[in-house]
Amino acid sequence: MPDFAGALGASKAASALLVLFIPSKDRRNKPMDQRYWVKETLNVFGTLFGGATAFPRGDGIWRDDAQGGKLLFDNPVVIHGYTSEHLIEQKLLVLRDFLHRMGREARQGVIGLVINDDYLEIGFPLEEAPAPKQRKGKKRS
Repeated sequence: MPDFAGALGASKAASALLVLFIPSKDRRNKPMDQRYWVKETLNVFGTLFGGATAFPRGDGIWRDDAQGGKLLFDNPVVIHGYTSEHLIEQKLLVLRDFLHRMGREARQGVIGLVINDDYLEIGFPLEEAPAPKQRKGKKRS
């Protein structure tokens, strides 16, 4: 393979691609604070791997098999970052903690991450739906 980095005078050559999908809704199809998670992800990727880019919202769909195959439409932001496999291995536990925190706090069914050519899906259990609020009525005597 040609030495493109050397030929171009590049000071960095990173060959491991990270792609993370930031959903716009939670598993119950309720809007979530997507902007918060985009900023958090950019901060984590920048700190751990040197940088990343968030692409504008797109149209997406996800099938939630734990909800009987329910189709959930979404407008995810896609974040790309390049790094080395060595650095991913070094920072794996911190990355794992972040992905699991996002999945839990954003109430997701899964978090989808791509490393190079591999799509990795981190699943989260289906939470019970909150009970409907009781209306307050007049007390009977």
